[in-house]
Amino acid sequence: MLDYPALAAIAAVIREGSFERAADTLGITPSAVSQRVRGYEERLGTILIVRGQPCAPTDLGRTLCAHFDRVQLLEADLTPALAPKGEGAGPPLTLKVAVNADSLATWFPQAAATFAQGTGMLLDLMLEDEAHTADRLRSGEVQAAVTADPEPVQGCKTILLGALRYAACASPDFMARHFSEGVNADTLAKAPHMRFDRRDALQARWAQEAYGVELRAPTHWVPSTQGFLDLCLAGLAWGLQPVALARSHMDSGRLVELPPALRIEVRLYWNVARLYAASLRALTDAVRRAASERLHA
Repeated sequence: MLDYPALAAIAAVIREGSFERAADTLGITPSAVSQRVRGYEERLGTILIVRGQPCAPTDLGRTLCAHFDRVQLLEADLTPALAPKGEGAGPPLTLKVAVNADSLATWFPQAAATFAQGTGMLLDLMLEDEAHTADRLRSGEVQAAVTADPEPVQGCKTILLGALRYAACASPDFMARHFSEGVNADTLAKAPHMRFDRRDALQARWAQEAYGVELRAPTHWVPSTQGFLDLCLAGLAWGLQPVALARSHMDSGRLVELPPALRIEVRLYWNVARLYAASLRALTDAVRRAASERLHA
């Protein structure tokens, strides 16, 4: 049988990063947290938490935490029926979701707000590139993810949400300085561009599809959706912007779309654990509704 008080301590340490903060969230002493964790590790004969700043789970520790999170979601459905009349249901549960930065800056807030207002639950959002959010789901770190990977995750349901559309943009000043002779293979090789991180291939994809060239120009690294837009407006470099964020700037002339005005679409999927938990159904409904209103079919 699993020791759920010990699992609660392990999950709290991993979530909070330290035994002291875990103790605060559980309402017990750090010594009690340590005893529960150490006792369970001795019982299983293996380490579950790598002590450090912050503490991190081993593979088995992560698996046990994922199980504990799933059990909590299922038990939450029983709380109204089992709690004595008039007794509070306790602190709200937290649902862990992996989402890419551009979705978080565009359409996902509507889904998050609808879910939180309807259920009273909290969200723990983990930012990750859309091509890798599914990895968070496979590892058990989250119960759902917005991903660009159509491959099904074992034990999960995959739902097509729609496409997030991007436009290659630059400021008028940047266009005058770097593309005065037009946008072509030669000028693209010299004009600085931006990338979100080392896994961001959108700019390279646009250059390949628009001009058939491999993009090797100077690169600014900007790991922020809002920073990507602000620095483009300031004339730092050109880059692919979510049309939903850039449209007003393009309409006003503060941003210019690079010819041939080729739009790039990233198809997004919702991967969610196949649990019969009301919270996951509610979040899925909210995500599908927001996506239908804000993403391209």
